Amino acid sequence: MKLIITFCLIVSINAQDRTPAEFWYGMNENEKVSFVNGAYSAVSVMKSHHQRQVKEQYLGNDNWVRPYYIDRYYEIADEHISKEVEGNINIISQAMDAFYSNSDNGNIPVMEAIRIVSMVQDGDLQKANLYLIKAQRKY
Repeated sequence: MKLIITFCLIVSINAQDRTPAEFWYGMNENEKVSFVNGAYSAVSVMKSHHQRQVKEQYLGNDNWVRPYYIDRYYEIADEHISKEVEGNINIISQAMDAFYSNSDNGNIPVMEAIRIVSMVQDGDLQKANLYLIKAQRKY
């Protein structure tokens, strides 16, 4: 796990002067799969850690109701991880290749691209298209 995170940090530091699409295409297939796996792991660990912290903070308070912003945080985290690929990260890597083959997507950051691609894989096309259009306008 630490190796994947270290790899991602080193690659991202070296990628500062390239577009996200150039960064993505600069990796071989194994590196792409490792990157996506690292991103999925990081999001999953972040969400799990946050859930534990919230539970510990409010343990024993019968009147506490989890606020909307926490639920929204979990929804956003879940959007970055496709449930339909069932551990076959190659599908996401190949979808990222297709995503960046469109020149309109070349400047969209890799994590936003993973989010959009993961939503498409889970069948949430309308939401994915909305995020795609917003990202294309922004970047």
